[in-house]
Amino acid sequence: MTKLSVNLNKIALIRNSRGSNYPDLMEVAKDCERFGANGITVHPRPDERHCKFSDLQPLKDICTTEFNIEGFPDKHFMDEVIRVKPHQCTLVPDKPGQLTSDHGWNTIEDKEFLKEIIAELKQHDIRVSLFIDADKKLIEGAANTGADRIEYYTGPYAKQYSQNPEEAIKAIKETAFFAQDLGLGINAGHDLNLDNLKYLKDNLVQLDEVSIGHALICDAIYLGLENTIRLYLNRLQ
Repeated sequence: MTKLSVNLNKIALIRNSRGSNYPDLMEVAKDCERFGANGITVHPRPDERHCKFSDLQPLKDICTTEFNIEGFPDKHFMDEVIRVKPHQCTLVPDKPGQLTSDHGWNTIEDKEFLKEIIAELKQHDIRVSLFIDADKKLIEGAANTGADRIEYYTGPYAKQYSQNPEEAIKAIKETAFFAQDLGLGINAGHDLNLDNLKYLKDNLVQLDEVSIGHALICDAIYLGLENTIRLYLNRLQ
């Protein structure tokens, strides 16, 4: 079964808005795992408006599934990730202050930079995934950097899904076998929700893991966190 990693950034955002520890990020992480989530994801940004870097070690300490840290690999990020040693690090080409991730790496232009970063992470036994668009040249470039996995940026898929699902999935579907032949594992994330997740899974048999935060937390407001996680897991079975 494809693993569901729950991104807790929106929980951290709510906590930070009142300057207290409510909701308690660690307790929510424990609950997500208790309700069936296969992993916990966080994306600490330079301004720490979501997850804080001080959250990373406590989250790693309490996670009983898989801990995934996303972000842009500047020096501070790298120092913290190497200190904490998550199971997976997903590298994202976000600029400082960027509202949300909206494109993947240019693995051709950034090849040497990524090779150096990935080699350093793998020295510490951290699996590395690259956030990427569904383009064969960029996926080949990802393999050439030494990455273990790619994470498809599924924003374009989600945007087009309601109008034309077949067209929306086309680029991902056409490149997934290519990525697999290159030895890359396949993750996916961004704007995935209860409406479009099952179709993605049904058409992407190679899918190892999805990371979902915003939509899942929004659904949990109406459906409850436990019920929501079970509904997402059901879409992946």
